[in-house]
Amino acid sequence: MTRDEPLHKSLVRDTTAYFVYVLLVATLGPFQFGYHLAELNAPQDVLTCKKKSLQESALSSSLPQCIPMTIAQFSVVTSIFTLGGLLGALSAGPSCNRYGRLQTMRMTTVSFVIGSALETFASNIGMLCFGRLISGLGCGAAIVVVPIYIAEVAPPKEKGLFGAFTQISICLGILVTQLLGYFMSKGNLWRIILAIAGAIGLLHLAALFFVPESPKWLAENRSPQHARQILRNIRGHKADVDSEVKAWNIDATADDISEEESLLSAPPGSHPAPNPKAATSSIGIWEALVRPAYRPAIIAVIAVMFTQQLTGINSIVMYSVSLLSTLLPTKAALLVVFVSALNVVMTVLGAPLSDKIGRKTCILLSIAGMGTCSVLLALGLLFGVKILAAVATLLFVASFAIGLGPVPFILANELVGPEAVGATQSCGLAANWIATFLVSQFFPIVDKALGGHGKVYFVFAGFAALLGSFIAFWVPETKGKSGIEEVWGKREARERME
Repeated sequence: MTRDEPLHKSLVRDTTAYFVYVLLVATLGPFQFGYHLAELNAPQDVLTCKKKSLQESALSSSLPQCIPMTIAQFSVVTSIFTLGGLLGALSAGPSCNRYGRLQTMRMTTVSFVIGSALETFASNIGMLCFGRLISGLGCGAAIVVVPIYIAEVAPPKEKGLFGAFTQISICLGILVTQLLGYFMSKGNLWRIILAIAGAIGLLHLAALFFVPESPKWLAENRSPQHARQILRNIRGHKADVDSEVKAWNIDATADDISEEESLLSAPPGSHPAPNPKAATSSIGIWEALVRPAYRPAIIAVIAVMFTQQLTGINSIVMYSVSLLSTLLPTKAALLVVFVSALNVVMTVLGAPLSDKIGRKTCILLSIAGMGTCSVLLALGLLFGVKILAAVATLLFVASFAIGLGPVPFILANELVGPEAVGATQSCGLAANWIATFLVSQFFPIVDKALGGHGKVYFVFAGFAALLGSFIAFWVPETKGKSGIEEVWGKREARERME
């Protein structure tokens, strides 16, 4: 794509039907994350026996219609998902470096199927918790490996656009489960909501057999020649892939591949045997943390991931029912669906922004918007100005969608070399899960301690100002830069390679 080339023309040239298939299949992982994150929101009262129903079991007469639990017990069921996510995020980095992006994505689907089955047929709190934990393992791993995979298969000039599909899929998962919850939060139908996630997991596993391994990972760890062939399949046989192959800094010329070998190359989902000549050593999480060369990038990714959560987005996602039901005269569940739909629309509309104005600019604009809206929301709730509070809530979600939603997931791949991408992404997503837990558990507690009326949003505004200032100072711009040499400067890049 040239500097002045319209986006739609570059997309037509760079995007193939096979790449679209690969993108949609890969992003089913983040979709599961959004789905499981919100699956218990709408049916909470029915699930916990607060609302009784005479409707018979939709799945089995041997299963209880609901599982009695207190608010504290329900909080444990909800938050244990984040513990699974943390463990999954920490394990996914080493896994995707050692076994490949594709194999790791396949392993996440197993967690989706098993976890959803346990949740669906749960007859007590323990079984439901265990199912949520297993589902969290898959989701935590998925939001580590999928952004890495997309960044390595997407056309270089549109990495920001396609990288946003991680967040778009998360938002779609939230929207779908909220819609299902709106219509199925009665009787025993809540079990069907949980079962659908397992069915999607089975479909995901089957579809991954027609998805190739990341060409970049193959070039680094297996066969550079096979990686070049896979890249050509993704880009189209008429595409010029020389510039992308050159960026791998590995000899991946096809001179030694016969025409017959190209035609009879391994199917998309297969893995060539390890090639010692092509393999490069990967960096584990501990090594990345203790080596000064990688520390600036890890600090940058962790800071952005903490900011994504500590600016308060999950206070809206998880508590919007109670927040908005006092402001607008309509059903709370329908309001949640509307907010979720707005999040999807704004994320889609904002997807091209990071490729146009830069990753860092999008993040800073997003933080500024969320910080401002936090103040407006606090004032609206404090003084009872319902319209101000409602509009601030919607603008808060819109601000998140243009920057802090999609951009953090693509940064790790652009701030470090391929040998440390998995470790860096794992560190960042582990920080993200910890921050998610803190917000989900302590938002109502802090709000009550401050006297309620939305004063907690002044705290979120303070976090936005503090963390936004740090990001402006510390995090480099990565837009349009082909490697860590350009991102950090040649001297720092050489230190990372030593």
